[in-house]
Amino acid sequence: MKRTIIDASQLELTDKVVTIKRVTKVVKGGNNMRFTALVVVGDGNGHVGAGLGKAKEIPEAIRKGKEDAMKNLITVAMDENASVTHDFIGKYGSASVLLKKAPEGTGIIAGGPARIVCELAGIKNIRTKSLGSNNKQNVVLSTIAGLAQLKTPEEVAAKRGKSIDEIMA
Repeated sequence: MKRTIIDASQLELTDKVVTIKRVTKVVKGGNNMRFTALVVVGDGNGHVGAGLGKAKEIPEAIRKGKEDAMKNLITVAMDENASVTHDFIGKYGSASVLLKKAPEGTGIIAGGPARIVCELAGIKNIRTKSLGSNNKQNVVLSTIAGLAQLKTPEEVAAKRGKSIDEIMA
């Protein structure tokens, strides 16, 4: 997966909490309870990232998750319809997410975790299907992995040494 370093301080990022889990560690003196927050951040203009925060209180876990997500921002290749440039399957762990290009007016057809990622990335028209695991964390990460590997027709043409018209034909 390609990683381009994006300066998060210059972007107007919004964040959404996907899940908050209560995790318990059993120790000699009893149970240690903590919270894990999965947070997705995006600017609605082609940048999105996900992060995991763990802390003793929920607000602190969310803050840490948001900071982690800002460190893991990716750029999404989109076409003129605010859809993905081509169909792709993103994989992370045992979760796979099918990302299908959609025409103008389709909207976001996606399940909960994948929908949040697509909305915050600024995608307006897409069809997705979660395949394999339905673990929310892995679905979010596989959606982001798929979006990160999308290529624009210009990138493909440059890589193959052809014109954009030859690629699109």
